[in-house]
Amino acid sequence: MLSLATDRDVIATPGLPPVPGPLAFGAAALAFAGALWPVLRAERPRYTDVVLVSFVSALVHLAALWVFALLFGVNVATATAAVAETATSWTVAVVAGAAAVAGWAAIAVRRTAAHRPQWPWEREEDEE
Repeated sequence: MLSLATDRDVIATPGLPPVPGPLAFGAAALAFAGALWPVLRAERPRYTDVVLVSFVSALVHLAALWVFALLFGVNVATATAAVAETATSWTVAVVAGAAAVAGWAAIAVRRTAAHRPQWPWEREEDEE
């Protein structure tokens, strides 16, 4: 939405095709899930693990952008310029911030052993 409001491309590097950007976001989402999985498997996950999860997500986003740019025929200089532009823009902050918020929420749900909400008629009542 910020891109639409400012009328700027998310990654405005000349010569970069539009496909590597979304694929890099997908790789960041997979990295988020992969980094969060062992955290949630702990008996009592720590909230400080969110820092590592968000760092891994942002780092994989940048690395995937570089790799996908090369796979789509961009030269090394252009791929590196795209990563440098992304690393210094709001994009990487959004990836890291979203990973931090989602990771914190997942840890909170895991620590509280929360269950899905139920309507009053779905709850089992003690019948005596």
